[in-house]
Amino acid sequence: MTVQSIERSFALMRVLALGPMGVTELAERVDLPKSTAARLLAALEAEQAVEQTEAGGEYRLGPGLIDLAGSAPRGRNLVAAARPHLVELAESLDEVTGLSIVEGSRVYYLDQTESSSNVQVRDWTGEYAPLHAVPSGLVILAQQPTEVIDKYLASPLVKCTPWTVTDPGEIRDRLSQARSLGYAWVYEEFAADLNSVAAPIFEEGSGVEAALHVHGPAYRFPNPDNTHDIGMAVIEAARRLAMQLSD
Repeated sequence: MTVQSIERSFALMRVLALGPMGVTELAERVDLPKSTAARLLAALEAEQAVEQTEAGGEYRLGPGLIDLAGSAPRGRNLVAAARPHLVELAESLDEVTGLSIVEGSRVYYLDQTESSSNVQVRDWTGEYAPLHAVPSGLVILAQQPTEVIDKYLASPLVKCTPWTVTDPGEIRDRLSQARSLGYAWVYEEFAADLNSVAAPIFEEGSGVEAALHVHGPAYRFPNPDNTHDIGMAVIEAARRLAMQLSD
């Protein structure tokens, strides 16, 4: 394979990281003849770097990439494994989904998808947020030992917006609720006009250090009648990812 072919192959895989796609659209996205894109995809499929959702159907990233990601740093491995689950969840809820991990007393946003809506949520990838101000932080903190929770709540708790809950007693109640429900909601507490829900990723042998979340504009997300159903959908996506990580 030539250098040019390698470059084109990576271009195809980068586009597929956004979600499943047919060969015609892929070829258009990377500005290649359809025949060239099809040839490269066939080669990538042989190495399990990509796979088809069904015979003659759309392509998506394949399990071969997950194997390679196993030797990468933890965050990169998580991103590779979580991407298909994030895309599927985003398509079912029609809102942006994301992946975050805990780093000290903050959440770090590893990845985020896009929604098909005309009103988009800004991309938080690469940014940090206080644990108490975002649902990812709450569901992760809720699963920590008592001494870790006590230490965090004894520290100064920043108020990101007028709606950020900073009272330690109220936060303890929310952590208890997150443990009971399996998910947590936050309404405009990290950023104005942004509501979010998250569920923890229970990784075997390593506790809870990551979460899946969904963001949406406050004017439309969530539908008050569907908050529990949305939370359960996030739990299910996190469960499927955890099962994959434990294989």
